[in-house]
Amino acid sequence: MTARREDARQRPPWWPENEPWPPVPRPPFAQRLIRRVGLALFFLFAIGVTLSILSSFLWAGGRGHGPPPFVPFFVAFWVGVLLFVASRVTRRFAEPLVDVMETVHRLAGGGYSARVEIDGPAEIRALGTAVNTMAARLESGEEQRRNLVADIAHEVRTPLAIIRGNIEGVLDGVYPADEAHLGPVLEEVDVIARLIDDLHTLSSAEAGMLRLFKEPVDLAELIEDVLASFAVQARTRGIELTAHASVDPIVTVDAARVRQVLENLLSNALRHTESGGSIEVRLERAGNGFEVSVRDTGTGIPPDVLPYIFERYRKSPDSTGSGLGLAIARRLVEAHGGAIAAESTPGEGTTIRFTLPAE
Repeated sequence: MTARREDARQRPPWWPENEPWPPVPRPPFAQRLIRRVGLALFFLFAIGVTLSILSSFLWAGGRGHGPPPFVPFFVAFWVGVLLFVASRVTRRFAEPLVDVMETVHRLAGGGYSARVEIDGPAEIRALGTAVNTMAARLESGEEQRRNLVADIAHEVRTPLAIIRGNIEGVLDGVYPADEAHLGPVLEEVDVIARLIDDLHTLSSAEAGMLRLFKEPVDLAELIEDVLASFAVQARTRGIELTAHASVDPIVTVDAARVRQVLENLLSNALRHTESGGSIEVRLERAGNGFEVSVRDTGTGIPPDVLPYIFERYRKSPDSTGSGLGLAIARRLVEAHGGAIAAESTPGEGTTIRFTLPAE
């Protein structure tokens, strides 16, 4: 219980580096605004009263009779100063807020390219920055949504064409209803089913609803099992597939999900490695956990694509995959409390590493 409380007090991974943790509570924005305006008006009023009193004493010392003739001037002057300060404060806060409101209205109408011009007091600038961040995420989400529709249509079109062609041939009597003609139909159904499963897994992980069934697992043995399932495919393509483990750990993980991560990484490595190349999987100790790395001698990843390979639907131009495998791998690793990263040199190969905690 104590350990859980300590973890809750630690800085979350998404918290900005330049912000203190835990956050220091601040009074509400409206309260701070009223306080500042009130202090400014109080000081102006105090200065005006002081000058008025001093001028009255000077007038009385000079044996003047009645109120000083310049009192109306002082009153008019300080009323003008107060009106000027009030208008400046209003403009300083109102104009940036109007810009924020107009941007929010444009975002609500679907104009996700709208941005706030950062100006005004610190609080308004912070609000504008938050709105711009939200707008950028909405724009990125809309772009990904369009890409999702296009990618799903592309991924499903070919399997459906094969399924329809074979079934129509069987129904028309052109093809016999045998394994040779119904087998491809089943394979393409499996392709569509895997795509749906991938989308469901990714959506569940991103929503924080992914269930993990953890149990003690021999990680080295799990890696060997996954490599064995790819051995025939690698041998057929003339690719050397090896594994090296410097440790033999027992970790508490969801074996099926970790297997899915390894399968996605190996599938990508095989897809981008030419005949005569090699793929190496290493298992090593790393800090308080264990690191698994998958290194290939394939074509590599372009530098402009590398930072985004773990985002959904991000893939190189020559990729034939759906663009979901690495995004799923990242979410599954993070769900176990680990991290994943990639290194690549075009023309020399790619290395993807992920860590899993020891417990």
